Amino acid sequence: MHKKLLKLIFFLVSLFLVTCTTQPEQLNSQKAPLPRVTPLTIFWTKGFYPEEDEAIQEIVNTWEKETGHHAELIFLSDDENLQMTQEALEAENPPDIVYNRRLEFSLIPRLAWEGKLADVSDVIEPVKSLYSQTAIESANLYNSVTKQRSYYAVPIQQQTLHIHYWQDLLKDINLKESDIPDEWDKFWQFWPNAQNLIRKKNKSQIYGIGLGLSPASHDTFYEFEQALQAYDFQLLDENGIFLADRPEVRQGIITVLNWITDFYKKGYIPPDAVEWLDVDNNVKFLNRNLLMVVNPSLSIPASQRLDTELYSNQIKTIEFPNEPDGEPIQHLVSIKQILTFASSPHLHEAKNFLSFLTQPENLGKYLKLSAGRYFPVMPQLLSDEFWQDQSDPHISVAVKQFQEGATRPFNYVVNPAYSEILSQNIWGKTIRRVIIDGLSIEDATDEAITKIQEIFAKWPASN
Repeated sequence: MHKKLLKLIFFLVSLFLVTCTTQPEQLNSQKAPLPRVTPLTIFWTKGFYPEEDEAIQEIVNTWEKETGHHAELIFLSDDENLQMTQEALEAENPPDIVYNRRLEFSLIPRLAWEGKLADVSDVIEPVKSLYSQTAIESANLYNSVTKQRSYYAVPIQQQTLHIHYWQDLLKDINLKESDIPDEWDKFWQFWPNAQNLIRKKNKSQIYGIGLGLSPASHDTFYEFEQALQAYDFQLLDENGIFLADRPEVRQGIITVLNWITDFYKKGYIPPDAVEWLDVDNNVKFLNRNLLMVVNPSLSIPASQRLDTELYSNQIKTIEFPNEPDGEPIQHLVSIKQILTFASSPHLHEAKNFLSFLTQPENLGKYLKLSAGRYFPVMPQLLSDEFWQDQSDPHISVAVKQFQEGATRPFNYVVNPAYSEILSQNIWGKTIRRVIIDGLSIEDATDEAITKIQEIFAKWPASN
């Protein structure tokens, strides 16, 4: 009996030990695998200078901390960004969010038209009243699938053309800012005259006017479109129809084409301007090869902010002259926008981030951290002391352009087909046909009109 009791006790102890040692393994083997957490993927164009990248990184970090979500912020060049985005779309594996400085001139109007962009009305509507009218119009695009307009991109910042010149170079020939006319024709003749005086005095090869003439530069079509606006030539009607058969449209293109190429032919624009990339006008100006330059952001003075002498005393920013008819110029404004896709793998989180970014305190912080290269799309943000600093010789002038001047978006808002005119840089190619190929102004104009008609024919019911 005693032996039987000992055996029973031994058996129970052994069973208990086996159970204790095997149960954790059995329980672990029955646990469901932890879900793989994939981050929100953001393709972002690398900034012109480090502060821009640091600014968006800080915003993303703050969003991650506040929401518990994780984001992978990938910095790319403009070209890499566009290429990778298009490849990802073709592979049906798009990123969640894309920001590229060229989106409005290429992908956004087309993808909205094709129904591939997510409708972001739920992001825009809560802050719609805070946006400028130009910003709202830029994001309100046509969808050929739904046959309706809606919001398919989120505006975050804006840019327009600015004029910079070397104040010390003018001083050397006994000229000052008050000598610069505000009438259109006299203004543009002032710089060739100044070039002649500088060359006579210093024997230097400085050029009076910095305008882009290259089909490889976005500045070229921006400047050409602004000149069309200045001369009050409208290529589209209110319904987005290209007015190819109207004589005034043909004459408008001839006028601007003659205006811009005449400076080149007479030697007031550098010969290599026909080959410039987007950054080359910046480089040429900062190297003092140009007396004056037109640039679609404040990147030129902003890049010299740490050099007080250059920033405050030598580089000068001035307003555009009045239009040829004497009226104040209407500024053509480029609205920089962010998009997300209808097939985004994390659409809810993407919209959450966009809503976070567009809160005025966050968007304002981002723009200031970016050192003022681009400007707010929410007018109330311009009241911040950063933008209202009258001692800043560049930002104060640019703010006046946005606050006091009339603005309008590019024509792709009226008809998305126009975005292809810009992305193909029809104006840059037309200028090249005149300057390099020797085509007459009239023949080059007719060729451009034919190309535009062909583009519009590919976009049926596109407005």
